[in-house]
Amino acid sequence: MPHSHGGARPAVSVVIPALDEAEAIAAVVARVPRDVAAEVIVVDNGSADATAARAAAAGARVVVEARRGYGSACWAGVQALAPGVEVVAFLDGDGSQDPRELPRVLAPVLAGEADLVLGARRLLGRHPAHAALGTRLVAAFIARRHGVRLGDLGPFRAIRADLLGRLGMRDRGFGWPVEMVVKAAALGARIAEVPVSHAPRQGGRSKVSGTVVGSIRAGYAFLRVALAADREATRLRAVAAAAPEAS
Repeated sequence: MPHSHGGARPAVSVVIPALDEAEAIAAVVARVPRDVAAEVIVVDNGSADATAARAAAAGARVVVEARRGYGSACWAGVQALAPGVEVVAFLDGDGSQDPRELPRVLAPVLAGEADLVLGARRLLGRHPAHAALGTRLVAAFIARRHGVRLGDLGPFRAIRADLLGRLGMRDRGFGWPVEMVVKAAALGARIAEVPVSHAPRQGGRSKVSGTVVGSIRAGYAFLRVALAADREATRLRAVAAAAPEAS
């Protein structure tokens, strides 16, 4: 359960990776409820447009990460967290998620009922079946391997900072969300889902699921990430379990 000093609300920071999201980023930042989030960090992942300037004008702290990759941007955001942050939330900068739903995503963590909360998307409009291939493959793997049944592995999520630090996140591409969930499951963390809305991106271009071929490649890449993450986390768990005996 997240602890806090003097009984105060745990410190929450929001990390938003963004690449060429100038059309949507200001509205995304502005909609983050500041009564629950101490800070909003937008990681500009090498944008060629005004993403950084508009994010800053909307009140975000902007971190620049020139090395391309969704995981690279997320990692840069984590590295930039202020001392004392106890819960980290992630969401995308394209406007497809509603930041006003952040309290719902945070609630199970803040209540001490979960270590990682995933926003399960209620898809609005048409969503191609191929775009969900990776999610289905990885969800089936997690259910079979760890008995944790999940309906989605979406980007809108909240995680305890201490757990995130133990995961040893390695992926610097679009496998980051998958690696986080698989490792958390392998380490026995409490994972919960809450429903969140999902809309078409509000501008820009999809970096992963814009084409059928791209989505199929991403789907199988997700599964490869899941298998590697599970092997690594299983080793970490075994080492942790053996540590008391060695002392």
